[in-house]
Amino acid sequence: MTFSIRSATASDLPQLTHLYNFYIERVPTTFDIDPYTPETRLPWFQQFSETGRYQLLVAENDGEVVGYACSGQFKAKKAYETSVEVSIYISENHQGQGVGRALYNALFDRLTTEDVHRAYASITLPNEASCLLHSKFGFEPVGVFQEVGRKFGRYWDVGLFEKKLN
Repeated sequence: MTFSIRSATASDLPQLTHLYNFYIERVPTTFDIDPYTPETRLPWFQQFSETGRYQLLVAENDGEVVGYACSGQFKAKKAYETSVEVSIYISENHQGQGVGRALYNALFDRLTTEDVHRAYASITLPNEASCLLHSKFGFEPVGVFQEVGRKFGRYWDVGLFEKKLN
């Protein structure tokens, strides 16, 4: 499969929303419970820009968004501003095809030129594939929040992973 990586645009929002809703409805990796519409997902989208700490990249194949990776605010307090939280979501039919690696390569290449000191990833456990991907990018486990979220009738642990950037 061939795909390209680029900054997301507003025209991607319907496909981004559809991709994310799959995870909301079927997978415990996000603790969102209710699906979004493009309109209700717009505030999330508006935090990103083509440069700076908060970026959103998409992987596209033949006009279809097959994955995305983003860096967003870690915590709202000013002292946290050089830390970001990263997320990555790949469409069900395109997992295991190098999309995640390509997205993270592009995102971290961009973040090295920004004033970002640390990146954090929160991973619902168990999730061997996500833990392995983050490990390959230099993330190290720094803690586990036990039974911190309830979804699909059960409680889930969340691992916190940290990557040193600049």
